[in-house]
Amino acid sequence: MKYLIVGLGNIGPEYADTRHNIGFMIADELAKNAKVSFSNLRLAYYTELTHKSRKLFVIKPTTYMNLSGKAVNYWMQELKIPIENVLVIVDDLALPLGTVRLKPKGSAAGHNGLRSIESVLGTVNYARLRFGIGDNYPKGRQVDYVLSGFDDDEQPELPALIDRSVEMINSFVSAGAELTMTRFNK
Repeated sequence: MKYLIVGLGNIGPEYADTRHNIGFMIADELAKNAKVSFSNLRLAYYTELTHKSRKLFVIKPTTYMNLSGKAVNYWMQELKIPIENVLVIVDDLALPLGTVRLKPKGSAAGHNGLRSIESVLGTVNYARLRFGIGDNYPKGRQVDYVLSGFDDDEQPELPALIDRSVEMINSFVSAGAELTMTRFNK
C-alpha cells in the first residue's frame, strides 16, 4: 500500500514557522521520527518512509501554496497513488488552536492550497488533516495572521499537537480514515 502525504506550506525562510506552514512542520516531524530527510526534487521536497509495511511518500510542495495542486498532481501520477491514498496536511482558520481533525473530503473553505489541489485534481474527494490555527485577527488582516508565527502563549502547545498530527497520519495509513476519525476527532 502506497500513500502520498502532502504537507502544505510556502518555501523560504520568511515563511518558516508561520501558521500557514504547519503542514511543512508536521511533514518535517514525520520525517524526523522515521530518521529520513527531504531531497529537493521536481515541484517538491520529497522523502519516503515505511509505517507498518505501508510506504509513505511525503512531499512539501515548492510551488508556493497557491499552486500546490501542480505538485500533488505530479507526484500522484509519478508514484501511481490513487486519490483515496492521498492525505493533505493543512492549516485551518475555522478551528481553534488545539483542534486537529481528519476529514475524508470537503471544500477548500477559502484555503488557496486546497483550492489549487481541488482545481487541478477536479475533485474534493481527498483526505485532509486540518490543523486549527484559530482566527484571532482583526477584520481584513487574515493574510498577515496566517503568515505570522505562533504567539508566545501558543508555542508551548505546538510540540504535542504536532506529535498528535503525526499519530493521526500513521493511523490514517494503517487503520483508515473512519477509524482515525473515531479515535482522534473530538
